[in-house]
Amino acid sequence: MTDMAADTPIPLDLAALRTARARIGDAIFHTGQIPSEYLTRLLGARVSLKLENLQRTGSFKLRGATNRIACMLAQGARPIGVIAASAGNHAQGVAQAARAAGLPATVVMPANAPLTKIESCRALGAEIQLVGSTLEQAADVAIGRAKAEGLAFLHPYDDWDVIAGQASCGLEMLEDAPGLTVAVVPLGGGGLISGIALALKLQHPGIRVIGVQCDAVAPWRHYLQDGSLGEVPPNSHTIADGIKVKRPGLLTRQVIARHVDEIVTVDDNAIAEAIVVLLERTRTIGEGAGVVGLAALLGGKIALRPDDQVVCVVSGGNIDMTLVGRSIDYGLASSGRLISISVTIPDAPGRLVGLLKTVADLGINVRHVEHRRGELHVPVGMTEVLLQMETRDFDHQRELLDHFSGEGLAVRNLLWT
Repeated sequence: MTDMAADTPIPLDLAALRTARARIGDAIFHTGQIPSEYLTRLLGARVSLKLENLQRTGSFKLRGATNRIACMLAQGARPIGVIAASAGNHAQGVAQAARAAGLPATVVMPANAPLTKIESCRALGAEIQLVGSTLEQAADVAIGRAKAEGLAFLHPYDDWDVIAGQASCGLEMLEDAPGLTVAVVPLGGGGLISGIALALKLQHPGIRVIGVQCDAVAPWRHYLQDGSLGEVPPNSHTIADGIKVKRPGLLTRQVIARHVDEIVTVDDNAIAEAIVVLLERTRTIGEGAGVVGLAALLGGKIALRPDDQVVCVVSGGNIDMTLVGRSIDYGLASSGRLISISVTIPDAPGRLVGLLKTVADLGINVRHVEHRRGELHVPVGMTEVLLQMETRDFDHQRELLDHFSGEGLAVRNLLWT
């Protein structure tokens, strides 16, 4: 561990966290924490979901932004405006908190930020500046503007007031689940997990706090083992844009080093599956970054005991609408409920009808069918049929493929080959 992480005092005690919660109480929701019978059966431990995707502005970020601005005003500082850098959720939290405080807000966002988050910030009255392709580039511009224009820069995670605000989520978790033994929390810059870890560990040190990163952007991957922060390739891509943070915080490192027990990663495949499961089981939508904890549980990344009481934080629901359909299809495909295949059959009357009858007899629903003939890769006298179908699971798919193979048909799985 680094000397800073090991030796620097953390200036937040339980009283400070409770004071912050009371300070922001009128501005936030005490979000629901719902037991999941599905996850409990699947994992063999009691599991609840903390639905911060139903928080005002659609994520936990409002907690920290509201507390930071409230503390700044309480200390007698009233800047001409505030500025923040964000991929979207912190931006919306700052815009909402600034509007409530009567302060102008400017938000610098990566140019590839989800449209739904950009428009939500504009609707809250914030000035939007789109810069570069990473959160770090946006942060550099925002800090420069803050110094040049006399604006107050609101860091998305590396600020004790922000961390104290996020801790209100952890206080609610333990209040709603007094027997809590495992907390599963998304991890980007570290503000949320730092606040939650403090709120939980200062009351019950034995609670396991587990952070979850997306595999493509995981600078914290080995931090708890050797204190190192990994380099992230410049063109790394993930659908979990809200935790695509390559520059972890200095303050959050101190808390994570002392109070977080484990860090795991999940890939985009698992994240897409988790989006689908959350939608099916709670009828709520989660963004990629918001469901990484659920993805880790579904993927068996976290060891649980039968007597564990688990709370998994769904940290946000501000998913780009253009991504919803693709994520659902990807999640369905990766869990065996959607398949696309190419089948080559003789170009003769009745063969397509027979093919579709086989599909129907197996209880498989055809979503899309396309009939191709006369293309160079299709032999003369044959025709290629493209089928996209809804199935129960991978075994159901294998039953279909085995049936076609038994008939001597050439089949390609277009999703996995």
